[in-house]
Amino acid sequence: MGFDKGHREFHTLDMQAGWHAIPGYPPGFSEKILAGSLDEKNKRGNRTRMLRIEAGAFSTKPFVHDYWEEVFLLSGDLVVGNDEHGKGGEQFRNYTYAVRPPGVYHGPFASRTGCVLLETHYFDEDK
Repeated sequence: MGFDKGHREFHTLDMQAGWHAIPGYPPGFSEKILAGSLDEKNKRGNRTRMLRIEAGAFSTKPFVHDYWEEVFLLSGDLVVGNDEHGKGGEQFRNYTYAVRPPGVYHGPFASRTGCVLLETHYFDEDK
């Protein structure tokens, strides 16, 4: 069956417009969907998005979800494992990559200087 995200040739992205707050995420986290869609309720689909974390923004609890996730840090710094006040954790800089199967707890996350991540999310095809 495969993942169908349509057909999009190379095109310039407007990095200033098209960002949206993400329900359930703390202030300073926003997303820009590049292709596809994810139906979390029915556990199907796939999407590619950019996640932006503004300088000084942080989450306070780990994330967990039912889909696969691939993450590539494009620019800036990402702090992994900060406390509930955004302090501590391990700092990564571009170009850093992670892949996570469903059900893996990860985070919390912060950024000291701001960052942009490229993420791909997808459910197993056989489910």
